[in-house]
Amino acid sequence: MSPQIKYAYKTHNTWVYRRTYPKALQPLLGTALKQSLKTGDAREAKLRVAELNQTFTTIIKEAQAHALATPHTDTPTAAQGPRLAVGRPRYQRARLVGDGLIDDLTQAYLGEVSQRLRPGSYKSVRFALELLSSHLGKQSVGDLSLNHGKEVLGYITQLSPNVRKYREGKDAGLIELARLSQEQESTTLAPQTQARILKQMSQFLDWCVGEGELEANLWQALKVKDRPDVHPHGMLTEAQVMILLQAKDRELHSALLFALLTGMRSGEICGLMAEDITAKGNLGRFISIQPNRVRLLKSKAAERVVPLHGILENLLDMALPTSGRLFSHLSVDRVVKRYAHLRRLYPELHGTVFHSTRKWFITQCEQTGVPEHFTASLVGHHSARSANKLTYGLYSAGISDAQKRDIINQVRLPQEVLL
Repeated sequence: MSPQIKYAYKTHNTWVYRRTYPKALQPLLGTALKQSLKTGDAREAKLRVAELNQTFTTIIKEAQAHALATPHTDTPTAAQGPRLAVGRPRYQRARLVGDGLIDDLTQAYLGEVSQRLRPGSYKSVRFALELLSSHLGKQSVGDLSLNHGKEVLGYITQLSPNVRKYREGKDAGLIELARLSQEQESTTLAPQTQARILKQMSQFLDWCVGEGELEANLWQALKVKDRPDVHPHGMLTEAQVMILLQAKDRELHSALLFALLTGMRSGEICGLMAEDITAKGNLGRFISIQPNRVRLLKSKAAERVVPLHGILENLLDMALPTSGRLFSHLSVDRVVKRYAHLRRLYPELHGTVFHSTRKWFITQCEQTGVPEHFTASLVGHHSARSANKLTYGLYSAGISDAQKRDIINQVRLPQEVLL
């Protein structure tokens, strides 16, 4: 027999709170305050009844004060009734570890990571979790097994790089995408891309463990069988640099000069502001690379001050804005597409990307005898100045502006290029 709790009764193994409002206030509040306590445990129900009793008392006080202040001759409708500044407690039914659905948990996880990831990284994570959810979304996270992981990985290894570009692949799930890939293309995702997708799924399961939704991540043991081979894009040769600059592309030419003569990343160039430029006497002009309203930086090390080459100082005086963004027409996406356009126009550029300009700059520094940690300071890499990363990395303020200027002045574009 169920125990007795004042103002509560048990129905379908769940306690429900019900307490009648005073008759005089029923036209304003209704007959009673009724709410499910979302528990079948009597001790928990007693605690929640006590909390709702306090809420009930507050509601009565608020309603009485409102009734005295604004007497009504007619009974108000629900739309006309006053809003009382009282919130009722909300209770959630207890769930066992592992009961959460994959669909619900992936949405919660994406909502959290969207606050800390940059758009490109978030898009990658979202794609991986959409694949997972499309295949196992209706499963409880606690039901996931190692065999499920092997099954998902098997489909991932069948995906082609361009499958989502097909009309049929826009909203397709993992199984359908794998089938389309086999039908439409002979190539599959590179092993490192497969490994990244699997890692992002595994990180989601790690998050579930941390949130108490899962006891252990069984997918940690999964590995992509093919060894990920990194195929870095080529470094520009002198001949290719000449082709790029002699093309004088109306959108990219100035940005290419900045990239070749400072080693900046495309995102850093797109976010440059005229206000970031400062003059330092006989050392010339410097540009401060820092997070702003246009873009963030890749890492803390990427925040730096770089001297501007004489060619760039002339470019600033002759062709670039004196306020606001230096390259307001450019975004990283636009830079990538425009460089791809140049590759189509000039087959000699095959195997290079815009980022190859950064490799060219670093190579120029190395070939002129610049120490590696000096170059790291200019291009925004974590310094490799000492084996234990302590003496210089922690205690040194870095190289001086004069040393930076000497390095930049040694960088030379091919002589045949007419700027």
